[in-house]
Amino acid sequence: MLSLFGSKSASKAGRASLPAGTRVYAIGDIHGRLDLLKRLSSKLRADIDASGCENAIIVLLGDYVDRGPDSSGVVDWILNGGLPASYVALRGNHEATLLNFLDDPSILDEWRRFGGLETLMSYGIDVREPMRGKGFSEALTSFRQSLPPSHLKFYSDTALSWSLGDYFFCHAGVRPGVPLARQEERDLLWIRDEFNSYRGAHEKIIVHGHTPVQAPESLPNRINVDTGAYATDVLTSVVLEREERRFISS
Repeated sequence: MLSLFGSKSASKAGRASLPAGTRVYAIGDIHGRLDLLKRLSSKLRADIDASGCENAIIVLLGDYVDRGPDSSGVVDWILNGGLPASYVALRGNHEATLLNFLDDPSILDEWRRFGGLETLMSYGIDVREPMRGKGFSEALTSFRQSLPPSHLKFYSDTALSWSLGDYFFCHAGVRPGVPLARQEERDLLWIRDEFNSYRGAHEKIIVHGHTPVQAPESLPNRINVDTGAYATDVLTSVVLEREERRFISS
C-alpha cells in the first residue's frame, strides 16, 4: 500500500535538528509484519541511494513481535542484514513481556491476550493448550528449546532509549516533567495518555510508537510513527535530517 503521507512532503521541526551529515530513519511498531518491513526497507534503501547519504542510522522503536504472523522472521531478517543501514534496536512492551515469560510461565496468561500466541506459533510452538488457558509451563519449555540464541541476545540487548541531537527515541513515550535521564522503564515502554495528551515541551523532541494512529503525528514536542502496521498494512518511518522531518511508509 502506498501511503498518502509518503516521502515527498517535508516539514520543518522548529529548532530541533540532528548533526550535519547524519540522517535517521525511525521505524514504528512492526508486530510480526516481515512483508511490510521488507517493503519499507526497499524504499529506505532507494532513499539512501538517491541522496548518496553516507551516515544513515535506522532506529527500530520496538514491538517487533506479537499480533502479526512472522515475529521470528522479522528478527531473523534484521539479524541477517536485511536493513539498508546500521541500526539501533529499542525495546517495546511486547519484547519486555516476552523476556518476562522466559522467567515466569504465568505471564502467558496475560501475553496470550495481546499477541503472544502468534509469536510462539512463529517459533513452531503448539499453542492449542495455551489458547484454552492451560499448558503454560509446557509452552515455556518448548519456547526455550526453539528460541535461537541469537534471537534471545537480540531481545535481551534491546535498549530502553537512544538519543541523538535534539531527538530522544523510545518506544512509548516519557513522563512529562521528569528529566529524560530519570525516566522509568515502565513509562518508556507503556505510557500512553499522560504523555500523548501533554502539549508542553520536553528536553528533546520525543520520537515514539506504541499508540496506533491513522497517520503519523508530527507535533512540536513529539513524533508518533506507529501506524498500526499489523492491522492497516502501513508501516511508517520518519526521516530526520538537520531540521527536516518527512515520512516514508510501506
